[in-house]
Amino acid sequence: MSDGVMKRMGMIFRAKANKALDRAEDPRETLDYSYQKQLELLQKVRRGVADVATSRKRLELQLNQLQGQSAKLEDQGRKALALGREDLAREALTRRSALQQQVTDLETQHQTLQGEEEKLTLAAQRLQAKVDAFRTKKETIKATYTAAQAQTRIGEAFSGISEEMGDVGLAIQRAEDRTAQLQARAGAIDELMASGALDDPSGMAKDDITAELDRLSGGSDVELELQRMKAELAGGPSAQQQAIEGGQGGAAQPAPQQEHPRLDKQ
Repeated sequence: MSDGVMKRMGMIFRAKANKALDRAEDPRETLDYSYQKQLELLQKVRRGVADVATSRKRLELQLNQLQGQSAKLEDQGRKALALGREDLAREALTRRSALQQQVTDLETQHQTLQGEEEKLTLAAQRLQAKVDAFRTKKETIKATYTAAQAQTRIGEAFSGISEEMGDVGLAIQRAEDRTAQLQARAGAIDELMASGALDDPSGMAKDDITAELDRLSGGSDVELELQRMKAELAGGPSAQQQAIEGGQGGAAQPAPQQEHPRLDKQ
C-alpha cells in the first residue's frame, strides 16, 4: 500500500475520531475538570507556602537558641575575666565568635526564606483570585450551555411537532380533495341517469318524453276532478250523479234549466 493511501486513511481516521470526540465531549465536564486541576495547583502552592513557613520558623528557633548560647558565653567570659582567668575568658569569647558566625548564616537563610514565603503567599493569593474568577465564569458558561441545550431540545421537539402537524394537514387536504372528487362524480352520475344516458338497473329512471306524458296525464286528471266538483255544487244530488256517470262514460252533459213561473202582480 502506497504512502499516499496510508496518509489519506490516517487523515480520515483522525477526522472521524475527532468528530466522535466532539459528540461525546460535554463542555461542562471539561470546565469542571479544569477547575479541579486549578484547585489541585492552588493546594500545592499553599502546601509550599506552609513548608517555607515551617522552615522559617525552625530557623527562628535555632537562631534563638544560638543567640542564647552566645549570650551565655559572653557572660561566662566576663565572669572569668573578673576572676583573673583571662585564658577562660578568651576561650569563652572564641566559642561565642564561632556561634556568632552560625547566627549570621542562619539570619541570612531566614531572610531568604522569609522572602520566598512572601512571594509564595502573594502567588497563592493571585492564584486564588484566578481560581475564584474561573469558577464564576465556569458556572456562567455551564448555565448558558444548559439553557442553550434545553432551548435546542425544545426547538427540535417543536420542529417534530410542526412536521407531524404538517403531515396531518396534508392528510386533511387529501381527504377534502377525495370528498370533493366523489361528490362531483356522484353529481355527474345523477345527471347522466336523469338524461337517460345511463340505464337504471332498478327500472325507475324515465326519459324526457315519458316524463312529459306523465305530466300531461296528471294535468287532465286534475281538470276532470275540477269539473266534477263544479257540477256537484251547481246541480245538487242529480247533477252529482250525472257528473259521476259522465265522468265514467264520457263528458257530462249540462242539465236543462227549469223555468220558474213568474208571479205577475195583481
